[in-house]
Amino acid sequence: MAKASLVLAAIVDLAIAALLIGISGFMFGHGPQSMHAGPLFAAAYIAAVAACVAAPVAGFILNAKAKRQAAQAVAWLPVAVAVIVLVVPAL
Repeated sequence: MAKASLVLAAIVDLAIAALLIGISGFMFGHGPQSMHAGPLFAAAYIAAVAACVAAPVAGFILNAKAKRQAAQAVAWLPVAVAVIVLVVPAL
């Protein structure tokens, strides 16, 4: 059961990373629909994509060391953050 949940978390995390990469042109592009975001936002964006890729890897490593609850928490963390970001209204 724990392995299946980790695999599902890995799929969802990589889907979030793919979505972030897919919409990056709307934030950093040069077109009229771009936000023309600055370098600080770009660094945070790159960190978010890296976290989405690294979280499942860390989850599988923790699972191999028999720390199942920590593995689940780490693997599902990007999904929880994404849900919180979607719920919080834009300022």
